[in-house]
Amino acid sequence: MNQTLDLQDTSIAFSTVSNSKLRKSYYIFGLMNQKYLVKIGTFLIKMALRIGLPIEKIIEKTIFDIFCGGETVGMCKTKIENLAKAGIGTILDYSVEGEANESSYDKTANEILLSIKYAAENKSMVPYSVFKVSGIGSFDLMTKLNDGEVQLDEAETNERTNLEKRFEKICELAANRGVKLLVDAEETWIQNYIDNIVINAMKKHNKNEVIVFNTYQLYRHESFDNLKSHVKVGKSEGYKIGAKIVRGAYMEKERDRAEELGYNDPINPSKESTDTEFNKALSYSIDEINDMEICIGTHNLESTYKAVELIKSKGLLPNDSRIYFAQLLGMCDVISYNLSKKAYNTAKYVPYGPIKSVMPYLFRRADENTSIAGQTSREFSLIQKELKRRKNAKSI
Repeated sequence: MNQTLDLQDTSIAFSTVSNSKLRKSYYIFGLMNQKYLVKIGTFLIKMALRIGLPIEKIIEKTIFDIFCGGETVGMCKTKIENLAKAGIGTILDYSVEGEANESSYDKTANEILLSIKYAAENKSMVPYSVFKVSGIGSFDLMTKLNDGEVQLDEAETNERTNLEKRFEKICELAANRGVKLLVDAEETWIQNYIDNIVINAMKKHNKNEVIVFNTYQLYRHESFDNLKSHVKVGKSEGYKIGAKIVRGAYMEKERDRAEELGYNDPINPSKESTDTEFNKALSYSIDEINDMEICIGTHNLESTYKAVELIKSKGLLPNDSRIYFAQLLGMCDVISYNLSKKAYNTAKYVPYGPIKSVMPYLFRRADENTSIAGQTSREFSLIQKELKRRKNAKSI
């Protein structure tokens, strides 16, 4: 589709990666390419952490080093600067999961505020901040609130007040510092509540510039209609929509729950239908770019080529500030680095946090990557291709 952009060029994709680090990635992705090994490895690591075996240094030097930036914002500095040298931005993602109490919610909210301040001080390198609403408030409470107003007891009312205060404090700081803020999508049974508070934040903060972004998971068959509806309302009420469009991250969990509770599966019936929905949302968003901004979160080569063609067909510049591409750290460098080389706005999600606390995130990513057909094997084959290229060039 595009003769000037080669998303298979591994010499550009791994240009900043040393031979030793590339070999390490080769071995790790080789292991991750075997689903049974991922399951066994996840089980053994969980057991080792539970009984206190000193394996954190091993984790730090292997999977944590590839997929995470560091344990604190400050410790991410080297990776942020290395990405910036290649023209790639960083999206700092405090990826602590599974802690559910008011103290942990306050701690997570404070960490998000720190990441916003860091982004404000380093805008040329850090184009967005990001967070999950479930990190700053009760998942069970959001499940209860998801289908509209319900009767809450006193404790739940206080929890809701605290959650929404944390959310607004985060949005206010982002708006005051001019930092664009991505709010991640989550499971369907809390997403309506998240959509509502994010849209309310857009109404307040997105009138003069786009600050707050909602995330649309296009593996849900209703997401494209939701996106169009939100843009239409934004136009009529005088604010712009920030949209991060992704395929999605909770497919197996969604299907299992729908089957267990006996409601209609919210997920598209096939990968092909999800690809179609994603590309429709992509085309629509670029058509409506005067009334919105988009962050295109994709590891899919065809969708990336399509986005590039749409940008060109609209007469937009590659570095139009309203359009960004984003991929995960340690994944899809062929997209990130090759896009950046052609001057397209590109950023990496850089998870960070204490190693032990980030492990649930890493376990989830490993499970997702083995669930998505071909994703891990594609990364493995690209690394293998680059190692062969370097060997043939006598650079090893």
